[in-house]
Amino acid sequence: MKGCAVRADEQLARGLQQGDAECLGALVDRHYAPLVGYLYRMTGERPLAEDFAQECFVRVLRAIGQYQYPRPFKSWLYQIAANITRDYFKRAAARYEMTMPDDWEMTDDEQEQPEMMVARTMSTEQALAALRTLPETQRAVILLRYDREFSLAEIAAALDIPVGTVKSRLSLGLRQLRQQMSVAEVEAE
Repeated sequence: MKGCAVRADEQLARGLQQGDAECLGALVDRHYAPLVGYLYRMTGERPLAEDFAQECFVRVLRAIGQYQYPRPFKSWLYQIAANITRDYFKRAAARYEMTMPDDWEMTDDEQEQPEMMVARTMSTEQALAALRTLPETQRAVILLRYDREFSLAEIAAALDIPVGTVKSRLSLGLRQLRQQMSVAEVEAE
């Protein structure tokens, strides 16, 4: 496995396609904890997030033949994770979606990182609670952007949506977080 640790994700995925089981171990070691963190923030439940992360790697193993080298593996992995959470929220009847016009643009204020805004006004638990109130589509975009530090293009690839949709969901989500933080500030006074 030592040789696997220094290989790029895409090379590991290709190795897994060729039957090298050690490559799966290296990918799990590299991505399991960040994936659980993302899924926890999406679901709000640690055991569920861990179950989903395990399911994600099971699906990777089942679908590795569909992986197209040299596509970024991380985007493919998070696309699988997004599909798992999307299916969960659909089954739980918790789906809610807002749309914005295609020409919607984020202002400079809306591009401020949510962690910085949250740190100024809310406790960690309050911030997570506020994040969980967002629709799954907006929460996923915000978490991939600011928690996992994906580029807009990587988010679009992971969620299989256009970059313009990523921007609008990000804008809407940040706006709703700001509104919730304003309410929390007033209630704290």
